[in-house]
Amino acid sequence: MRKLTLTLSAAALALGGAGVAVANHHGDRKADANGDGVVSLDEAKTHAAMRFEKMDVNKDGQLDKSDREARHAAHFEAADTNNDGELSQAEMTAAREARQAQRAERRAQRRAMRFERMDTDKSGGISAAEMAAAHEARGDHHGKRGEMRQGHRGGGKMQRGMRMMRMADTNKDQVVTRAEFDAAVEARFARVDTDNSGTITAEERKAAREKMHEHRQQMRGQGHGNRSL
Repeated sequence: MRKLTLTLSAAALALGGAGVAVANHHGDRKADANGDGVVSLDEAKTHAAMRFEKMDVNKDGQLDKSDREARHAAHFEAADTNNDGELSQAEMTAAREARQAQRAERRAQRRAMRFERMDTDKSGGISAAEMAAAHEARGDHHGKRGEMRQGHRGGGKMQRGMRMMRMADTNKDQVVTRAEFDAAVEARFARVDTDNSGTITAEERKAAREKMHEHRQQMRGQGHGNRSL
């Protein structure tokens, strides 16, 4: 019987998302609950708490191996529609098609959001000027993403989350408690909040991203140096 498996650590995902929430533009929109352009510590902690609750599948107040197992079981049970304890080819096909449908729905939502951003005068259509402005903005965005990727190998959400998990797991018992999780989020917030104002501005987020980029460039250079030895 072919089993469904999880590829990422629950704790790593939760911690990675929580840390990134105060350092990139995707997390900004989610964490900035009141839409004032800055992220307060309360907003960051609230956003992080939502991720923790989602990843704490068995609701025992901590992130560990049992959450991965519970999530695994939940995925399996959802796919095992006839509840016979096994996944048939038809059930696996149906589960895959359901995931594809969910991804298609998310893509459609993103396209609608992009259209709304492009339609700056809210006329319901995209003018030539709006199209040109969107292309220019997209070119700048893609250029910045390309620069980030040049210095970044294997540093996705899972890797960031695993680093944060190791830092959060202060007693090294392979379990991240809610207290450890909250402490890690607060520490991450403090590092980005360089003026100690209790809020993180767009400028501080930009500085944090640039610092992260520089660190990745250094790590990449060190990796190349080690391989040449």
